[in-house]
Amino acid sequence: MAYDVIVLGSGPGGYVAAIRAAQLGLKTAIIEKESLGGVCLNWGCIPTKALLKSAQVMEYVKHSKDFGIDATGTPNFEAVIKRSRGVADKMSRGVQFLMKKNKIDVLMGFGKLVAKGKLEITDKDGKTQIQEAKHIIIATGGRSRELPTMKIDGKKIIGYREAMVLPQTPKSMIIVGSGAIGVEFAYFYNSMGTKVTIVEFMPRIVPVEDEDISKELEKQYKKNGIAIMTSSEVTSVDTSGEGVKAKVKTATGEVILEADVLLSAVGVAANIEGIGLETVGIKTDKGRIVVNPYGQSNVPGHYAIGDCSPGQALAHVASREAIICVEAIAYNENKYHHMPEGLDYNNVPGCTYCVPEIASVGYTEKQAKDAGYEIKVGKFPLSASGKASAAGHSEGFIKVIFDAKYGEWLGTHMIGYNVTELIAETVTARKLETTYHEVLNSIHPHPTISESIKDAIEVAYGEAIHL
Repeated sequence: MAYDVIVLGSGPGGYVAAIRAAQLGLKTAIIEKESLGGVCLNWGCIPTKALLKSAQVMEYVKHSKDFGIDATGTPNFEAVIKRSRGVADKMSRGVQFLMKKNKIDVLMGFGKLVAKGKLEITDKDGKTQIQEAKHIIIATGGRSRELPTMKIDGKKIIGYREAMVLPQTPKSMIIVGSGAIGVEFAYFYNSMGTKVTIVEFMPRIVPVEDEDISKELEKQYKKNGIAIMTSSEVTSVDTSGEGVKAKVKTATGEVILEADVLLSAVGVAANIEGIGLETVGIKTDKGRIVVNPYGQSNVPGHYAIGDCSPGQALAHVASREAIICVEAIAYNENKYHHMPEGLDYNNVPGCTYCVPEIASVGYTEKQAKDAGYEIKVGKFPLSASGKASAAGHSEGFIKVIFDAKYGEWLGTHMIGYNVTELIAETVTARKLETTYHEVLNSIHPHPTISESIKDAIEVAYGEAIHL
């Protein structure tokens, strides 16, 4: 075999897998058809945060008088987009450096399985080569899911990639879907001056979150002028005119929405077509590759991690799956000292970088009850936080859920200023099987938003000091 490990795809699953494999002494190559870093670094996690930071700066300008400062200004949309692309390019170059540092061969082109342990790589000029490896890790990621009623044309009906590089600010936008992608772009474009309408099929926005989080975000978005339609479905889109006309079926009847552009944000589809899965007999289910807890598919020597496997479509999930998969391979090759521990998918934090931010992990209140737990719930409003008030962001709350019998930390759900930086405390505490008692006895610094976690726990146990 030419390589011990070949990784197909260089996103946060693929490039992490390649680096860990190289660290463990496995001869490694990585295949990438476009840009190192995948969607996350180039078109997802990183550049969207750059856009959202520009939106936050614009909001500060608009409300500068609230901070005792007179400031004026208007967004230079072209410069905002340019800054975002610059941040993405810098991060992609960082991955190139890591590949060289770890002596990983980078094979640019489209990779396809042609036999067990064999990949055909076609470069941009159409030239092909065959590479072999004892272990092949598929990390091909995902893309915007398309609905038959909303075929993405890249101009009037767009996906997240087009939304990041529009040539000018649209006057109006319909966003279909209110998951992380939908609500983040809703905040960004609303801040840039676009009239935004969110259409969500489910009864509430950010439907995977705790119900209280959904209510709070809807309240804040409506306050900022974003229109929200829940329990609504786009049944057809007419693009024959200057903009778009979307026919929307609601609980009370049918309406027509008009806008310059429609953003389809209805989820992610795995990139598993055309990569030769059928050739080697790799099983799939519901559009994802079937794997065991170590990323092993049904075909020995072939693995899958990240968005093309069944776990949550999150960058940090892909990265952790990469480490687990590679360490299991290395253990079986006598290059690592123990089998790694599988990933607990119920202790994966989720973060949404709209304003206010959302961060959550573990059971929602409803899930905890449905699982049969008797629970204690504490909710601390950030209006009572000195740090939040000083920062000018007193909206939102922190909600904690504990098992009443044993004090087990079942879940945390936050919405507010900078809360995505706080969720790791809950993840670590849950991993360590910490109870409320240890957290209450751990000093949280003042003034910080983080101390509001302890405040929420105090509320749950009837010991509230600051409420």
